[in-house]
Amino acid sequence: MNDKNALIQPDRDQAAVPIHLVDKAGLELFVKGLSAPQRAALAAQKFAGDGYSYAIVPDGDGWFVVSGVANTESLSSWCMAKLAEVLPAGTYRRVGGEPGPALFGWVTGQYRFDRYLAKPDEEGPRVLLTKDVAAIAPVLAEAEATALVRDLVNTPAEDMGPAQLEHEAQLLAKAHGAEFKVTHGDALERGFPMVHSVGRAAARSHAPRMIELTWGDPKHPKLALVGKGVCFDSGGLDIKPSSGMLLMKKDMGGAAHALALAALVMGQRLKVRLHLLIPAVENAISGNAFRPGDVLRSRAGISVEIGNTDAEGRLVLGDALTRAGEEAPELVIDFATLTGAARVALGPDLPAMFARHDETAAELLAAGEMADDRCWRLPLFDGYREYLKSDIADLNNSSSNGYAGASVAGLFLDRFVPEGLDWIHFDTFAWRPAAKPGRPKGGDALGLRAAWGLLKARYG
Repeated sequence: MNDKNALIQPDRDQAAVPIHLVDKAGLELFVKGLSAPQRAALAAQKFAGDGYSYAIVPDGDGWFVVSGVANTESLSSWCMAKLAEVLPAGTYRRVGGEPGPALFGWVTGQYRFDRYLAKPDEEGPRVLLTKDVAAIAPVLAEAEATALVRDLVNTPAEDMGPAQLEHEAQLLAKAHGAEFKVTHGDALERGFPMVHSVGRAAARSHAPRMIELTWGDPKHPKLALVGKGVCFDSGGLDIKPSSGMLLMKKDMGGAAHALALAALVMGQRLKVRLHLLIPAVENAISGNAFRPGDVLRSRAGISVEIGNTDAEGRLVLGDALTRAGEEAPELVIDFATLTGAARVALGPDLPAMFARHDETAAELLAAGEMADDRCWRLPLFDGYREYLKSDIADLNNSSSNGYAGASVAGLFLDRFVPEGLDWIHFDTFAWRPAAKPGRPKGGDALGLRAAWGLLKARYG
């Protein structure tokens, strides 16, 4: 990807190609102000002011861009992103106003994952100017966090196993002077038994571990961020079909979100005592893999019967959430690529969100609307707790029926979060199956900016 810091620059009246944003209501008036050759150029390109459409219009020895948006008075993060993808390299300026929220999409629209390409795209950057200099740093920070999620999720499992997740967290800790701790081996089996059980079948190079980072003034409110770090999910002995494994490199997408959000918290120096936890495992198959019917003990002392080894994410999160609760945080947020049921219910673009407190849910949903990162609340309905009953243990990790899968998974996690804690759970896809302006196909951050908006409002 191009250097993100170069993609937005302060507008000091330097030379730049003009961009005119036009909505359908203002198109007729705009066209009247053009010369006959310019009107002909627009007509030849069949420009009608539709969203994401654009046209190149000659202007003396130069040219300008006309682009359609839904409403020139209320721009979205994505309304200029298509331009950032298709225009020639160069410097651009919006005419008649500031880009505002469109700055974010301008940067993320130029993201490329080229780690494995022999000849990466070397086309120069498209630079957008703004007079709102104060907006540049926050936008670039959010774009950097989004790119981190994308990079981590897009990287294949062989190069993004538990050890590599540990390395990424350690780099983050060093960059911000945070405390760093990793638990593995016998200590993991004693302290985080479900994490150990899920990951013990993996090769030594992908051995399971619990990654923890702490940062900030201990006197500040405590914030816990937890991310599911299943670096590859074969399904275990309840093995997935080959089609079900194709995207399982992204099953650590929750960890990627938690790392990115932690980077924003520390980079913007929010007044919190941050505790980041990532249970990092590979759900593999070997002679010592955990089995259907096994009963696992957990850090919380709750026994869990294994109804399905492919419901492993909730197991590792259970131990991590227990550890987070031991510090009595004011707020706990976890991210996980947890259930296919959430995708069936909401599709790929809307992350499912669960919250104990209505006020917290409302804050989060509003923050998502403001950031063009919409979420959808699903219920933690007590009536479904019976779906997790076991005849021989405190809980079963898998429901006996196919109903309300995302909610039932949330209710499983709820058992490991101490009563009374303010807790948000994201069941996110972390992936875009098809490209949209500013959002290329592949790994992506879904729910990250919504959560960041909530944290800024509370602790900024």
